[in-house]
Amino acid sequence: MTAPVLWHFRFSHYNEKARWALDWKQVPHVRRAVAPGPHAGKMLELSGQQAVPVLEIDGRVVPDSTEIIGALESAHPTPALYPADPEARARALELEEFFDEELGPDVRRLAWHALLPDREYCTALFCLGFGTELDEFYEGAFPTIEELMRSGMQIDDAGAVASRSKVSAALDRIDSERNGGAHLVGDEFSVADLTAASLLAPIIVPPEFPYSYPEPFPEAFESMRKTFLSHPSCTWALDVYRAHRGASAEIAG
Repeated sequence: MTAPVLWHFRFSHYNEKARWALDWKQVPHVRRAVAPGPHAGKMLELSGQQAVPVLEIDGRVVPDSTEIIGALESAHPTPALYPADPEARARALELEEFFDEELGPDVRRLAWHALLPDREYCTALFCLGFGTELDEFYEGAFPTIEELMRSGMQIDDAGAVASRSKVSAALDRIDSERNGGAHLVGDEFSVADLTAASLLAPIIVPPEFPYSYPEPFPEAFESMRKTFLSHPSCTWALDVYRAHRGASAEIAG
């Protein structure tokens, strides 16, 4: 049987969500990293849209981290990420959707608002794992890529102000939902915990994240992170990574 293939950005938090699900379930899989910009044509050909992650599994092409987890739950039901109890499952899926819509995009906007002014750092991040072979491409293409990112994700000062408020609200909701417990739903690790923690990765930068960001971080990015790091939900997310991120199931392909 052909191993699943995950197409991904190494540094992306939505891509981390899909990687974590594959690793949590210990599904042997091949990872194909793509570079921002050049990735678009390949992803359009493969999945009909430009975004990653995209998973090829059992003859299917599955885009979107939420759909990928659903496909993995069907193909590899244990260990489960969806709670068995119907009420708990509904709550976990509702929280997954909330974090996907009300946390992930705003963490991403804040991160890029801080990073994009530093072209040298962004180029190093985009080239992560590819060496220097793409340096010349980004030297010419970066202004266009930056413009597309800013317009597509509403990355500007007003957007950053709105996103700071939304991230703070999401952190407060995490704290309220878990009510002092280790997990968001019941007593077991679930898709709700995985989603919240992975989408906070650009802020908490957990040691267990499978790829190392270029260092040092730009001052604006560090300042953005410090706005949130003292929140108990960031401490909780780091604990979730420590307890549940586990070993990689990536294989050579």
